[in-house]
Amino acid sequence: MEHLSTTRAESDEVADGVYLADLPTGDRAGMMYWRIEPGATLPVHTHANEQIGYVLEGELTAIVEGEEHALSAGDAYLFRSNERHGAENRSSDVAIGLGILAPPREDPEWKRPPSEIERS
Repeated sequence: MEHLSTTRAESDEVADGVYLADLPTGDRAGMMYWRIEPGATLPVHTHANEQIGYVLEGELTAIVEGEEHALSAGDAYLFRSNERHGAENRSSDVAIGLGILAPPREDPEWKRPPSEIERS
């Protein structure tokens, strides 16, 4: 068994005020813990992975294929493979949640050194 507390998971700031931390990852799915500060934006992006998630605390506006969707604590969501999505925290409180990607995500560009990104 692999075990990792969200309090000990190492977070990366992937955009101003947007933090992602990898949690246990298996052969077919990976989990991440995310935190989006008030006023912060996770830029719209795509990936081949299907992503499901759950908002633990706070509120977000998800932007999916150009449409806005309100998410708050207790809401679950699904971003399909290659669906353009991002999120904005328009509230005065931190938003926190969990995301699961299947298949597991390879190192995204924000985790790779610039020299590797230039070669891909």
